[in-house]
Amino acid sequence: MARDFYKELGVNRDAGAEEIKKAYRKLAAELHPDKNPGDGAKEARFKDVNRAYQALSDKEKRSRYDEFGEDGLREGFDVEAARAYKRAAGGRARYSRGGSVGFEDIFGAAQSSGIGDLFGDLFGGRGRRGPVKGADVSSDVTVDFMSAIRGATLRLRLQDGGEEVTVRVPAGAGDGDRVRVPGHGAPSGTGGQPGDLMLSIRVSPHPVFDRDGLDLYMDLPITPGEAYRGAKVRVPTPDGMVSLTVPPAAQSGQVVRLRARGVKRGKKTGDLYVRFLVRMPEGQSKEIEAAIETLDAAVGDDVRAGIRV
Repeated sequence: MARDFYKELGVNRDAGAEEIKKAYRKLAAELHPDKNPGDGAKEARFKDVNRAYQALSDKEKRSRYDEFGEDGLREGFDVEAARAYKRAAGGRARYSRGGSVGFEDIFGAAQSSGIGDLFGDLFGGRGRRGPVKGADVSSDVTVDFMSAIRGATLRLRLQDGGEEVTVRVPAGAGDGDRVRVPGHGAPSGTGGQPGDLMLSIRVSPHPVFDRDGLDLYMDLPITPGEAYRGAKVRVPTPDGMVSLTVPPAAQSGQVVRLRARGVKRGKKTGDLYVRFLVRMPEGQSKEIEAAIETLDAAVGDDVRAGIRV
């Protein structure tokens, strides 16, 4: 018997996204296996509620469900083929929101119209039978900046049953990358394997580094003396602290590159670009003023002489 996802969540068919989310959260809190250990009925109900929410919270999936029922959510379901069949069958193939395809009408129409094996057309292959894999489920996971660069192992608790899943984020992962976790998506409605969990990586910002592809960028404060005389300073990299040479007469805003000190991803490694920022002393004193006057005199009268529009 086909399930009505709207009834599963206790909402009307015209319910908005926020109402659906609120209803789901309330039911999930009541039915969660952690609150009802050993209660098989509530665990099964919890999974049904989650399955309904996964369909109705996704705009595209909800649209397909409203038009074709659960069959429209099956992997490989051909929406255009289904619509073409409805037109060819003169509307006798019934699709109902919250229901399934009207099988008796389909078989009758297929025989009389000579269309052939409808289900082969709708589900991506003529004559195919048997279980169909469940739908994939998408979600986001936030990873801190250095864990994304170095790689990390996360333990996530899924909403659909309280199950913990170990997820390996590969070294060099970037914002927007996706990680597939096989077998942790939506259950199959036909006895097939469950779908996969598709995690979209969201990388939190870092207080020192900015990232562009495999390259890293950072600002490095240096003193006026270091800028004038040159110096050896320590700078951070994903692999630890390294020594960097500040050349004599370095200018504020000058950039140097540390090769292969950026993000490693597979066989490729980016670079680290370091921009010098000359740090001036804070506060005022006669000594600082005298030193600044000496520096100004050494630099010259017009440092902007070459700037033209």
